[in-house]
Amino acid sequence: MTWTLGVIGCGNMSYALLSGIVRSPEQAPEKIYCNDISDVRMRLFADEFKALPADKGDLIAASDLIILGVKPQQIREALEDTAANWQENKLLLSIAAGIRTEWLETLLSPATMRVVRAMPNTPCLAGAGMIGLCAGKSATVVDLERIKALLAASGRAVIVKEQDMDAVAAVSGSGPAYVYLMIEALMEAAVSVGLSSSTARELVLQTVKGSVILLEESGQHPAVLKQQVTSPGGTTIAALRQLEEGGVRRAFFNAVEAARNRSIELG
Repeated sequence: MTWTLGVIGCGNMSYALLSGIVRSPEQAPEKIYCNDISDVRMRLFADEFKALPADKGDLIAASDLIILGVKPQQIREALEDTAANWQENKLLLSIAAGIRTEWLETLLSPATMRVVRAMPNTPCLAGAGMIGLCAGKSATVVDLERIKALLAASGRAVIVKEQDMDAVAAVSGSGPAYVYLMIEALMEAAVSVGLSSSTARELVLQTVKGSVILLEESGQHPAVLKQQVTSPGGTTIAALRQLEEGGVRRAFFNAVEAARNRSIELG
């Protein structure tokens, strides 16, 4: 099936998703149009994806699927002058954090516009992303499955209720930053006990990667695998005691709650 894709907002997440879409020959669009306030970003999309720069009205009119990748506070401005260009055969995929499908539908015409909302994360750039999906009131199961298949080359996608999307944003959307912070801290700690930077990086990255693979393949709860590493009176229990006394578990609870609340505020 031949189809056309439009991208309004050529930011990092739009780039990450498009990188996956064009990697999949059976899913790749025949043409891609792009629009952004930055000429530099549009040139990047033209160079990387052979996207054709276009004004928003022409882009919407020419596209079957439109990815809306502008910042949440820019959405009204991005859509307010395009109402005449939307038709029921168009499908809008919004990746703006916190923005509800219901609000997007009020900005579009006709009122029965099909809207799907996605919450991706940056590992989509490596084809290892995690993407939450939910549907607006007029989007169908077929629409959701189409988007899920389209994004398969970018990673895994899970369909959730819209009321859960703020939590998805807090856990997987922001989650890579939590993981990178943990890895950065562990690498610095390794250097502080005498290891070289290169050795510290190799040890930490492979340890994290191996731990995730084991967790996935074993199907075990992380607490069970943690216990297998923790010998009575050993090095691991001494380290875990310090982490717990430092409030690492409480910090994660607070971080996810803060991110969830900020996502609600953005909406």
